[in-house]
Amino acid sequence: MRAFLFPGQGSQAVGMGVALAEASRAARDVFAEVDEALGQNLFRLMREGPDEELKLTENAQPAIMANSMAVFRTMGVRLADVADFVAGHSLGEYSALCAAGSFDLATTAKLLKLRGQAMQQAVPVGQGAMAALLGADLALAQKIAEAAAKGEVCTVANDNDPSQVVISGHKGAIDRAIAIAKDMGAKRAIPLPVSAPFHCPLMQPAAEAMRDALSYVVVQVPAVPLYANVTAQAETDPDTIRNQLVEQVTGMVRWRESISNMFDSGVHEFVEIGGKVLGPMGKRIVPDATVTSAVSIEDIEALAKEIA
Repeated sequence: MRAFLFPGQGSQAVGMGVALAEASRAARDVFAEVDEALGQNLFRLMREGPDEELKLTENAQPAIMANSMAVFRTMGVRLADVADFVAGHSLGEYSALCAAGSFDLATTAKLLKLRGQAMQQAVPVGQGAMAALLGADLALAQKIAEAAAKGEVCTVANDNDPSQVVISGHKGAIDRAIAIAKDMGAKRAIPLPVSAPFHCPLMQPAAEAMRDALSYVVVQVPAVPLYANVTAQAETDPDTIRNQLVEQVTGMVRWRESISNMFDSGVHEFVEIGGKVLGPMGKRIVPDATVTSAVSIEDIEALAKEIA
């Protein structure tokens, strides 16, 4: 069995999608459709930068999705013919649902633009922060977060793999967590260059904005089940998926469990669409799995031969 995985924020880079667009009409069509939906020349920003503008959450989220969908559409396959499940890391969940036909491309782009804006506006710049705890599992990360909180928000945001957990919350609490992490048993604690504290209770205003936006959107049954971030379980019911997309704004991304649960259910091949971030994580979670990434036209052609 095979699962397609879609990357989240942090996988953006100036120049993303450019070579693919030169090689693929399908990719060019994706970038043009996203530009039209947003009323913005997002692909020019992806192509030329500046990097600081591309990194802005409201730009990075639709850009990463557009890149993933450009790769997927270039493959020229029906999802249900080549994959048994999909999953996406944070915003990647929207990319996964777009590939699975739950949302059309224009709707996905608009939802992610709004999601990025709402997340940025939820907490004033400088008041929130995130940090990666390396050499820490979920239990240790939760202990560090609890010890650092001292009345402020400090929670686990992403349970990425057995050796990398991300925490999120008030800047003071995250600074305290970084200071005590090594003494409590983590190998290293690294502050992340993010503009807001994602996946923690401080994002509640953004969750409400997404609840409102999603209430106007039709969610189709996905072509294959989605392993949801907030439950690490397979889901196909449109109303449940809608609610889970709201919950994941403030909830923990249960990525380690999602990959592990897929492997236990018989998925032994994972393909990352449009990035090279989730593959290495997957290998650390389930070393016996086959993990590949598709980013370039060469990757796509090699993958097409493998899954034909």
